[in-house]
Amino acid sequence: MASQLETETDSQPGLTNLVSGIVQDAQELLRQQLTLFQVEFKNDMRRTAQATIPLAAGAVICLVAGIILGSALALLLWTIWPALSLWGSFAIVGLILAIAGAALVFAGKSKFDTFNPLPDKAVEGLKENIQWKTKT
Repeated sequence: MASQLETETDSQPGLTNLVSGIVQDAQELLRQQLTLFQVEFKNDMRRTAQATIPLAAGAVICLVAGIILGSALALLLWTIWPALSLWGSFAIVGLILAIAGAALVFAGKSKFDTFNPLPDKAVEGLKENIQWKTKT
């Protein structure tokens, strides 16, 4: 009878084995979440860099074109309206371009404020795992 009781208790896992298994599983899940976060972050940074290079090149070209076109517009304004001084025509064109630029900056900032640069799925999963781990 004693041998039958010993075999039944040996085949069932103990409480410490169950708790250590849960802790190991939680640690593995946390490692996987951190790995997922790293992969998503690297992919987002790579895509951001790929988008930034042509954006920066285009911005530089547009800056040069804006300077040339602004100068041409100021000279055209001075030619059309000879009573206006040359510096006055450049000031009018500069003011108009500054207002347009400020409006674009504010529009871009408001769009950027709605964007979250962190990978959402990985961060949410990581938060859930940390909350679960702190509760146990």
